Amino acid sequence: MFFLAAAESPVNPTYSLIVMSVGIAIVLGLIIFAKANAFMALITAAIVVSLCAPGEMGTKITRVAEAFGSGCGSIGIVIALAAVIGQCMMDSGAADRVVRAFMRALGEKRAPIALMGSGYVLAVPVFFDTVFYLLVPLARSFYRKTRKNYLKCILAIGAGGAITHTLVPPTPGPLTMAATLDIDLGYMILVGALVALPAAIAGLICAGIMDRLMPIPMRTVNDDEDMEPIPDDQLPGLFVSLLPVLLPVFMIACNTATETAAKQIGADQFKAFDASDATAETKAEIRTEHEGEIAGTALGLMPYTRIIGNPNFALLISTVIALWLLYVQKGPTLKEMSDIVEISLMSGGVIILITAGGVAFGSMLKVAQVGDAIAILTSPGEGATMPGMTMLFLCFGVASLLKVAQGSSTAAMIITSSMMAPLVESSPNLGFHPVYLATAIGAGSLVGSWMNDSGFWIFAKMGGLTEAEALKSWTVMLVVLGVVSMAMTLLLATVMPLV
Repeated sequence: MFFLAAAESPVNPTYSLIVMSVGIAIVLGLIIFAKANAFMALITAAIVVSLCAPGEMGTKITRVAEAFGSGCGSIGIVIALAAVIGQCMMDSGAADRVVRAFMRALGEKRAPIALMGSGYVLAVPVFFDTVFYLLVPLARSFYRKTRKNYLKCILAIGAGGAITHTLVPPTPGPLTMAATLDIDLGYMILVGALVALPAAIAGLICAGIMDRLMPIPMRTVNDDEDMEPIPDDQLPGLFVSLLPVLLPVFMIACNTATETAAKQIGADQFKAFDASDATAETKAEIRTEHEGEIAGTALGLMPYTRIIGNPNFALLISTVIALWLLYVQKGPTLKEMSDIVEISLMSGGVIILITAGGVAFGSMLKVAQVGDAIAILTSPGEGATMPGMTMLFLCFGVASLLKVAQGSSTAAMIITSSMMAPLVESSPNLGFHPVYLATAIGAGSLVGSWMNDSGFWIFAKMGGLTEAEALKSWTVMLVVLGVVSMAMTLLLATVMPLV
């Protein structure tokens, strides 16, 4: 009867926010206290929210499955292929070649900058924990030679890896935000990288200050000796090593640039028409009939860039290159190649389940009219919507709270973007491109890393730091990354709104 009453009720802001609170409490409670898998927590919350939301009783479970399937369709292929690319880059030595190129170009004295740059690039296709595992031995080797700046080096690795992990697709968090908030992936990549770079530099500066305040020496980790480095002549060339990372970015960016130019050409062609004496109704009819045609045919390249710039196709080409590179470098049998792909897909499959579960949870929040409820409660008057800058701060604050509460940046990004999606739909005139909402969420998801964050433990244990040392260094640096990212988001949304 409770669910039936909810289905028959009109929009009730208080009730909708209660439903949202119940959903969030279920997610956090299951993850934090019951130690449940994030996928189970998100799907459970999605079903509960759907049961409480308006709609026919017979569809309240099936619409969760439909939303989950839609989420898999939008991000599943990309995440799976990114997992394969990352594993192939590690096994072929391509990732190692990128790192050594940075080290050679910048010199030993600038090793922290090289390590930060390596983490910045490698964390785009490779998950953060893998990047840290790869680069920490180089930081340890640098300390053996110089006997200084160990903390600065490992913090530099963390700064470069963490910032692109939270802001640049195809890592799962930014990818899911782009899908949830309906953001073109090219915009997400370009703006995310633009916001991330100043933050990474700020993180490097913070790392230097921390190293001077608390110069921590290198300690033995698990009584294991570091592996001998692979000789340079056994590694692939720099160009082919970077190709799996840079090629898909280039392909997607070409499509984004072409579509943006086509829309501008279409808009320019309508300027003279809009200035004519035709009635408003006639203008609207003609615009509706011809606008899409003009934009679609304005550039002859568009039909082709829509294919090569499709993220699924771009990542597939990158995967083929990464697999070919692995085969050329290591000469594995077909069975060994198949095993490598299978292992990487298994790790990617878990991420797909979690991210698609987050999409389903967000879709059910939309059905529960959470966005309308927030808009009603925060609007200064009838028909008004939440100011765009207020929404940026709301995104940052909610993501920060979720990060502190449950520890995962990816989960914080997924849940916050799901919460904000219905509100974005009810506030179409933000004054800036919605990509800045995503970067604000990514910035907030960096703040508050402590004992419930797997990244905290990776940094502490692999780096040989105590929990107190990690709190004083890693946690503080991530606050700096988050704040600078938010400041860059506010700046770019003001001076380069992209609308």
